[in-house]
Amino acid sequence: MATTAIWDVTDRLDRVIDYATNPQKTENLDSSTPDFQGLRNVLEYTREDGKTEQQFYVTGINCDPATAHEQMTRTKLQFQKTEGILAFHAYQAFAPGEATPETAHAIGVKLAKELWGERFEVVVSTHLDKNHLHNHFVLNSVSFMDGKKYYDNNATYALMRQASDRLCREHALSVIENPKRGKSKHYAEWKAEQEGKPTWRGLIREDVDQAVAAAMTFTQFIAALRKQGYEVKTGVKHMAVRPLGKERFVRLKTLGDDYSEEAIKQRILQNRIPRRPPPLPEPKRKRCILKGSLKTAKKLTGLQGLYFHYLYKMGILPKPRASPRRTHFLLREDLRHLEEITAQTKLLCKHHISSKEQLFAYRSTVEREMSTLYAARKSLYNRIRRCRDEEQVTAYTEQIAGLTKQISQLRQEVKLCTGILSRSGEMQEKLSQIKQEEIQQRKEAKAYEQRSRRRGPSRQHES
Repeated sequence: MATTAIWDVTDRLDRVIDYATNPQKTENLDSSTPDFQGLRNVLEYTREDGKTEQQFYVTGINCDPATAHEQMTRTKLQFQKTEGILAFHAYQAFAPGEATPETAHAIGVKLAKELWGERFEVVVSTHLDKNHLHNHFVLNSVSFMDGKKYYDNNATYALMRQASDRLCREHALSVIENPKRGKSKHYAEWKAEQEGKPTWRGLIREDVDQAVAAAMTFTQFIAALRKQGYEVKTGVKHMAVRPLGKERFVRLKTLGDDYSEEAIKQRILQNRIPRRPPPLPEPKRKRCILKGSLKTAKKLTGLQGLYFHYLYKMGILPKPRASPRRTHFLLREDLRHLEEITAQTKLLCKHHISSKEQLFAYRSTVEREMSTLYAARKSLYNRIRRCRDEEQVTAYTEQIAGLTKQISQLRQEVKLCTGILSRSGEMQEKLSQIKQEEIQQRKEAKAYEQRSRRRGPSRQHES
């Protein structure tokens, strides 16, 4: 069974190509098993990796995967079509355990050649990093033959679905016989839901459901949304909301069939008694013994302080937090990155890193250690080529496996360091924005209270 999707790319062409051909996703982790034999393409090797370590399922159609970005850019410049949609990113996923990497990649290549091979440059890659194999297609939006742009619509997507189903049947794979009609989800949203991670559209659905449950009239529903911090656009053809921190409005009807204005009104009519959210339980009190003095205790500063404060504002710290205050929408959206944020926090605390200078220094140390391990592993690969003793070859192989594991762990730490450098700026911007909104809300609350006090005596005098 193969599911398909396609969407446009308008920001950066190199980003989507790098993602599709990512070695960590296309790497053959076990070349000894029959399912992983006969790889079709070896794309490239990083300078540090041994040449026999990584093998990839990446194929270029009308282009070389190693220089696909440059070739696609030249095509756009040749026909003077560098604006608008840069490329299309298509996706084809197979049911877990149903296809081998060879079969999945073969189907992807055949599909790309049939649909786009005569006129467009395409990169096809098969990702093996999940329990379900899936193909990624990066399609240049401009044809190298005539300079005409690819037009994605319902008809072209239907052809893609039909061709994918036919190829699956030819390879004895199952297909979805009666697909559900309706608006498809963006791949990133679908992927996050499959992994149990929140999405910002999913958060809006939760807030709308909560507002519907607490309302007896449509007016109360709108008031509940505004109380949650949403800007609500009514009196238009399609009702729309905008969460705090977002630039664009979202039409409620795009969230699903149950979220159109008429459907929401029908749901409210079914409410006999409004359901209030249950009160949060009081945290259990714990007795602690403090050694030293709070006045002399070292406070968390710099990056450590930023990450702990961010987790606190997200409602993660402390764990038994029972606060009626609602977590800001911008921070709730980051819950899907909680594992990564937690890992970055642990790295900062474990190595006592507070400043970016310390982080740069630590990352440089890790990279030098990786270079040393790469050199040692490359030496072992060379010994294996010259060695005739099977026992010694086995010993070398075990040493290589140990070095590869160490390199993988260090690579993750480098990735965390890079993530901290990019995420810390976003954290500061979000916290600053939230602080300004809180200040504005306090000013508005204080002004409302003062107006209420001024009106109070006059009303009493009138009575």
